[in-house]
Amino acid sequence: MIPFAGSALNRASEKRTDANWIESKRREPSSLTLPMWRLEPFILGSEKSGPPFELGLVRAEIVDSIAGAEAVCILLGLDGERAVFALDVSAAGDSANIGALAGLGYFRDARVAGSMVSIKDSAIIAQAKAMIDWHQRHGFCPKCGAPTKIMDAGYRRLCGQCNAEHFPRVDPVVIMLATHGEACLVGRGKLFPPGMFSALAGFVEPGETIEEAVRRELMEEASVKVGEVSYYATQPWPFPSSLMIGCFAKADSRAAKVDENELAEVRWLERGVARGLIEGKQIEGIRVPPPVAIAHHLIKTWALGGK
Repeated sequence: MIPFAGSALNRASEKRTDANWIESKRREPSSLTLPMWRLEPFILGSEKSGPPFELGLVRAEIVDSIAGAEAVCILLGLDGERAVFALDVSAAGDSANIGALAGLGYFRDARVAGSMVSIKDSAIIAQAKAMIDWHQRHGFCPKCGAPTKIMDAGYRRLCGQCNAEHFPRVDPVVIMLATHGEACLVGRGKLFPPGMFSALAGFVEPGETIEEAVRRELMEEASVKVGEVSYYATQPWPFPSSLMIGCFAKADSRAAKVDENELAEVRWLERGVARGLIEGKQIEGIRVPPPVAIAHHLIKTWALGGK
């Protein structure tokens, strides 16, 4: 299973418009809340402790007193009959000493936290981070500029002036591993750490299919022409709110030329080299993304004989 996917929560979308039900669930002793400080999720325990790590789901009474009056609160879903919420506590200030949370745990970057906790809990992080991030970016109506207010347990914003409705968005991104015989194509972004190579990726444009986006991005970034495109898997990627659509693509040849406006370099990796990198071996100063990223799983699947 790929991190940030596989949530076990029932999103209970049919309940979101029932403000009384939402409020009653917020006050139920069994309900849990994930505090988010500057988009970082809460992790229970000491920072010095090792695995297993536990996501910081706590009772509402512990965090309500430290959240600002206008704090964003999102219904994430139901775990059986128990409601699970996310609450923005960024107004509390110092993340190391936040009221009743002090001593219970710590906040951690969402990307790092997603690799620490269980798969189902990483999916909760993805949902919470993407939703609160969206609210922080949409406090004003893009149509008329007036303030908007939170509706439907966090899944809609309504303009108080022109009544325009705004809903959370997800940006589709294709991420693809081009292959030719016993080699796969990887690239290094200009901001990547030294030696880090990954599958190529890019946003799907309006009026474009997934297959068309894969072919266009590979041609734009590496001048690689591909034929067959096959779907692998998807991954929610809340940075800020993308859906990574993993694909494999069959290249016509290994001819490649990097677009230096897009990438620092591209290179073909032989299957044995890719397998060694996935196994953690140090090879030619090259690294591939960790398991938290779908690029890792694309490379791993192909390196072990898939697609």
